[in-house]
Amino acid sequence: MLCMMALITPITEPLLLQLNNRKLPVIVTVIYYTRRWLIKVVLLLAVIPLVLFIAFDNLFPLEVRIRYSTIITADQGEILHAYLSADDKWRLPASLNDYSPELIKILLHKEDKYFYYHPGVNPIAIGRAAFQNLLNQRRSSGASTITMQVVRLLKPAPRTWFNKIKESIYALQLEWHFSKSEILNLYLNLLPYGGNIEGARAAAMLYFGKPATKLSIAEAASLAVIPNRPISLNIAKNTDAIIKARNKWLQKLVAGGVIEKSLLADALKEPLTAKRASLSAAAPHLANRLYRIYHSDSVIKTNIDLAMQLKAEQLCANYAKRLTAIDVHNLAALIIDNGSMKVKAYVGSPDFNDPIHAGQVDGVVASRSPGSTLKPLIYAAAIDAGIITPHTKIADVPVNFNGYAPENFNATYSGLISAENALALSLNIPAVKLLQQLGVNTIVQKLKQLQFKSGGISEKNSGLSLALGGCGASLEELAALYAMLANGGKFSQLSYTASSRTMKSTSIISEGAAYLISKILSSVQRPDLPTGFESTIRLPKIAWKTGTSYGRRDAWSIGYNNKYTIAVWVGNFSGKGVPELTGADRATPLLFELFNTITYNTGQVWFKPPAALDIRYVCSASGLPPGNLCTNQIADYFLPLKSTNKKCNHLIEVAMNANESMSYCTNCTPSNGYKIKVMENHSAEILMWYEQEKLPYVKIPQHNESCNRVFLHQPPKIVSPINGKTYILEKDEGALLLAAQVAAGVSEVYWYINDELIKVCDKNEKVFFKPTTERVKISCADDKGLNTNIYIATKFY
Repeated sequence: MLCMMALITPITEPLLLQLNNRKLPVIVTVIYYTRRWLIKVVLLLAVIPLVLFIAFDNLFPLEVRIRYSTIITADQGEILHAYLSADDKWRLPASLNDYSPELIKILLHKEDKYFYYHPGVNPIAIGRAAFQNLLNQRRSSGASTITMQVVRLLKPAPRTWFNKIKESIYALQLEWHFSKSEILNLYLNLLPYGGNIEGARAAAMLYFGKPATKLSIAEAASLAVIPNRPISLNIAKNTDAIIKARNKWLQKLVAGGVIEKSLLADALKEPLTAKRASLSAAAPHLANRLYRIYHSDSVIKTNIDLAMQLKAEQLCANYAKRLTAIDVHNLAALIIDNGSMKVKAYVGSPDFNDPIHAGQVDGVVASRSPGSTLKPLIYAAAIDAGIITPHTKIADVPVNFNGYAPENFNATYSGLISAENALALSLNIPAVKLLQQLGVNTIVQKLKQLQFKSGGISEKNSGLSLALGGCGASLEELAALYAMLANGGKFSQLSYTASSRTMKSTSIISEGAAYLISKILSSVQRPDLPTGFESTIRLPKIAWKTGTSYGRRDAWSIGYNNKYTIAVWVGNFSGKGVPELTGADRATPLLFELFNTITYNTGQVWFKPPAALDIRYVCSASGLPPGNLCTNQIADYFLPLKSTNKKCNHLIEVAMNANESMSYCTNCTPSNGYKIKVMENHSAEILMWYEQEKLPYVKIPQHNESCNRVFLHQPPKIVSPINGKTYILEKDEGALLLAAQVAAGVSEVYWYINDELIKVCDKNEKVFFKPTTERVKISCADDKGLNTNIYIATKFY
């Protein structure tokens, strides 16, 4: 007590001194000094409770730890998915903005009219309740404020006088640490609604299937009366009792001026159609994926566009039903906003709740063979390396790369074909040739920059089969690759959540190469256009590429315009292949449906050629800058200082005798009696293909046999067997094929085994031999005197 008097003395003494200095009348001064101790006592009585409260607050702090359900929200805040709280409650996190003003006004009027005016305890309400309870000899009126109710919800305890006193103290503590808005929000979030439902937001979603901001007056009144008796006012069983209590309070609310009288009649008549429902379960695969990462967060805000997500889910579900006819049961789709790299729709499977076909497997992250979907990256890299321009001709003929002999999807060959047509037709051999010229590691490094991780791609494990799907890739990895093309060759990570950090973009290919690939992939004169009129009646303006894995286990179709990139995978999670499964016929129709639903005819601006691109004239036969003999020229895009300046030599001048039966070189051309003729200068692989396919072509006459000059053309290229390989053969029975590609003008070849001549034959004749030793030297010489040697090993059984 003495300590408290000492504390208040510095407050009272200056006041007393000031009064004394004013020379007040003696009677006043006497009265004042005789009662000065009363002032100190009054101040003491005011300070003691405050000091005791502060001490109590420090000794027994009030902990407010609410375990909310985790909710996954769309970009505009709509609930996509929700998970029970740690204590198995549907208790959704919310702010006051998540509740309708009508609901807040009704609850304040009903539960605590003076909420904003008391410090947590309302003395007037306590006095009124005590008087009424004594008068009626029973508990007929309560005095609990909203703050006290929040305490009771946070710290449930039996209703005794002692607990009531504790509740009042805790209410003062709550008001000491929290604002009125925060306390009101806690109240709304903790209200009991029966079972494991707590909070008006959860009740609105589970009972009325709508956000708490969209409640009608009658619905808001219903949610205001249920918490008083959550067991007896069970919304699934006691609808009539709820309506009766609701209507009673609606009339009180009109009388109290909370709601307008003109709204009463409709509110009283409004039926109560609520029933226990489930929360939204959109984007379940993405929700589960994010929940595993951020499960400790109450709210995980995604970049998903809810309307787009629901459309995509419906289209995928409907399309999946059509696929069951060919024994295909799974698919996945991803929609990306190119400008922000935000994922706007995410479909991991057509039916998450389908246990028979593993519906809970996430097809967006599953690693599968990408088929031909990596080809655009290879062509873009080849453009940047100066190897090709769109009109550069590539030999599409059978080829063998040290034992790897790829084939085109349709098992046919085109001969010479432009790079743009080879990509548009998705030919395999030109893509593998470009990969060989680039070097596999060039593409491996670009895939690493694109953050391909699911397929085990590495310098050590990857080979030329990478061009045809000889690796693993996920739908999200491929979608990011094509979004990179849409963004002018700049790559950024996909963004799934609003909290994702914006990563600095990385340049993977040049803007010019990206534009040229987009131009090629937007062509509609191509084999991967879906068959059937219904697929092409509304063909979207997009660039797209398809892919089909070996064994027809995976069908891909990925497309983009300048606004969105959409990726689709179709197949079976079991890995079962289906003969009818191709990217063109099974994945592309869904791709078109998604584009037509989301961006059809929206006036999107198409890609423009960047300043880095220029146009030049090239020879139509080779795609190279024209030589002196080239007559047919076409315009072609190129990258200055990057694209090759090698001149075209597809035509050469050949000196020959009068009847064109013999040709001459500069060393043996006679002084007269000959003529000069312009002829096509084909490569050895094209000549061999012409011969094998028996295609007509103009042959350069046999060179003058009496000429002793050594030619500078390429020596024979032995394509069978393969240099350095080991062959296991049946003893005395097994035979190996000898085959070589030779230059123009060569007619005969000479085959040697261990330096012993075994055959002189036409350049395209098939020769077989039986090895007799474990190490074999094979030599092929042409009739120009050029020779090639290889070595193989053999084993016999």
